[in-house]
Amino acid sequence: MKSSTELQSTPPPLSRGKRWAWLALAYASLAVGLLALVIPGIPTTEFILLSAWAANRSSPRLSAWLARHRVFGPMLHNWHNGRVVAHKAKLSASLAMSACLLVMLWTVPHRWVIVVAAIGMAIGACWMWSRPESVDEARARAPQAGQ
Repeated sequence: MKSSTELQSTPPPLSRGKRWAWLALAYASLAVGLLALVIPGIPTTEFILLSAWAANRSSPRLSAWLARHRVFGPMLHNWHNGRVVAHKAKLSASLAMSACLLVMLWTVPHRWVIVVAAIGMAIGACWMWSRPESVDEARARAPQAGQ
């Protein structure tokens, strides 16, 4: 008989329709993540994480490809090993958000739109900068077992 942790980690079999929906989400978020590599202001990491999450539910092949990918693999490894966001990723995301905010200041006529976007960017940046920058740092932050 399987333990309760084994039962929780094994996803239930999906119907064909649900599998295709998860697969569509995986590929759509991967496409947005790829676009985000060249378009400033779109968060790459979040869309790749979403793609990996959906691929894990629908396509072992896509999931394995993402895990082995030269660019996305380390990002996914870091996330799975302590919710780590590398310093370089934090810096580039912060610079991209700042650049987008400047462009918005020059081009968007409605100040409320800029304020809402700035608040969203600030919340995202605060969350991102609160994440550990290395697996070792994540382990140091984690509560010790038995305490």
